[in-house]
Amino acid sequence: MRNVIWLVHTSLDGFVTGPNGEMDWIRLDDELFEDVHALVSTADTALFGRVTYQLMEGYWPTAANRPTATKHDIEHSQWLNPALKIVFSRILKKAQWQNTKIVAENIRDEMAKLKEQPGKNLILFASPNLASTFMNLDLIDEYRFNVNPIVLGRGKALFTDLRSLNKLKLLESKTYKTGVVKLHYSRTGE
Repeated sequence: MRNVIWLVHTSLDGFVTGPNGEMDWIRLDDELFEDVHALVSTADTALFGRVTYQLMEGYWPTAANRPTATKHDIEHSQWLNPALKIVFSRILKKAQWQNTKIVAENIRDEMAKLKEQPGKNLILFASPNLASTFMNLDLIDEYRFNVNPIVLGRGKALFTDLRSLNKLKLLESKTYKTGVVKLHYSRTGE
């Protein structure tokens, strides 16, 4: 069975964006990018909420073709563009990005089908509202938090509307030179 892995950057106080949607506080470096690339190489499907999808759709389809493209831009584009992309949204009706499917209802049923299909893992990128829905439905197998050394005070919260206790087991932690701490958890099944 395929695993659902939630990958998200967060502030120390649990926000994924600043109060105006800003994300320029996220610290990135080559070592972190290498770890992200290693993670995505274990997956063939990207999962998004609408807001994250629209942000990604505005950048990644042409990122590798830009004169200023970094090694990460090229590698991530080469993975993400051909990957199956599933957007969970009741608002979005049409997607322009290749290999994109929109799911408007029956999240639990759709995810059960996806997890049973042959293939690699499924990565949920950011999308805190969708992640909370997934957590309430017990759909996330692994959590990858990149905790940035900043306190934002306000913004978009990492967790919203959780309805149950979610016990996790720490699998790995790693500190990057930027001060970002990667926390890799799995659910305990309790």
